[in-house]
Amino acid sequence: MTKNMKKSFHTDSIKRTITIKASKEKVWRKISDIAGLSSWVIDVKKTTYLSKKRRNVGAIRKITFTDGNTIEEHVVAWKEDECFTYIATEGLPLRAYVATISIKSKNKKITQLTWQSYFNSKKMSTKEFMRFVTFMGTFYETSLENLKRTLEK
Repeated sequence: MTKNMKKSFHTDSIKRTITIKASKEKVWRKISDIAGLSSWVIDVKKTTYLSKKRRNVGAIRKITFTDGNTIEEHVVAWKEDECFTYIATEGLPLRAYVATISIKSKNKKITQLTWQSYFNSKKMSTKEFMRFVTFMGTFYETSLENLKRTLEK
């Protein structure tokens, strides 16, 4: 068995940042609508709330993708007008996934947004994991470009 075929746990993180020509308030309004993903996150068919809470810690969403996959995510930290952190509890080939989306003003009309995550895989080969990391990086980049396009209209 080659080293690449051996299945094990892997850990990595991804961080993508984009500058958007929109006010911090406008960007926050868009990203803090945690069930409004289909307008900017790629391949999202619909997002529904699994909790009575719609924002802040304890809000839970279920994301359904165009390929039928679903992911359940729980908001675990929330700082109004600045950032929120969520964890995925189901639907990814991972044992752990935690992500934070944060924003900061560059000036009144320009906002910098950062989407970063840490994850630890279920057992998979190094090659499978590297493919997953590449996929996630592209997923973040494309989604952020969509968000920028949507907000700069």
